[in-house]
Amino acid sequence: MLIFPAIDIYEGRVVRLEKGDYARMTVYGEDPVAKAAEFAAAGAKWLHLVDLEGARTGETPNIDVISRIAAETGMKTEVGGGIRSEETVRRYLDAGISRVILGTAAARQPRFLADMLARYGERIAVGADLKDGSVATHGWTEKADLTAEDFFRRICEFGGSTVICTDISRDGMLGGANRELYRELMQQFHIDIVASGGVSDLADIRALADMKMYGAILGRALYEGRVDLREALQEAKKPRKER
Repeated sequence: MLIFPAIDIYEGRVVRLEKGDYARMTVYGEDPVAKAAEFAAAGAKWLHLVDLEGARTGETPNIDVISRIAAETGMKTEVGGGIRSEETVRRYLDAGISRVILGTAAARQPRFLADMLARYGERIAVGADLKDGSVATHGWTEKADLTAEDFFRRICEFGGSTVICTDISRDGMLGGANRELYRELMQQFHIDIVASGGVSDLADIRALADMKMYGAILGRALYEGRVDLREALQEAKKPRKER
């Protein structure tokens, strides 16, 4: 299983939100590039980046610092937050980003999602941000008339290969990952799923790896010392028995 350390960027700083609430923001650093370098030094190969301003506005105010992270660390990077046009997709890919994440656009514009998957294939991931059983959009401030199951079914039908699935109720709360949600989705859909939201200790990492999850995102647990990144990477790499 892959481990994705997360860097959420707001006004050029490293921050974390609680349950996606912009009013409940904690600043953890002033230099996202330096933080990314720390994660690379610990052995991480992938990095999960979110432009929190872009998530609300649909613009790319932090693209320069995100591009620097990709260029200066050499890590594989996936980026989400406000990517709602092909122009923005191309800007990130041309800037050296490995994979872009479509969230609001994927939920609200099925034709756009299908077109982007057809044109860019595995360089497109989909963000399924779940709130009370429905898909949330626009930086988690709105809800689409779409259930998790219907959204996953659409993604699979369009040929999507990777979904970053966030349980918003757990995000930033250090309460543990929603293992039952991920177990059910893994049973229903044959697609790579990255667990996001609430992953808070090595027991979570172990349980998700045992389920053969594709990946898990670590955010606040890293910043507050609940999980050592090197230990998490080692745990995720251990061989698992077949399910």
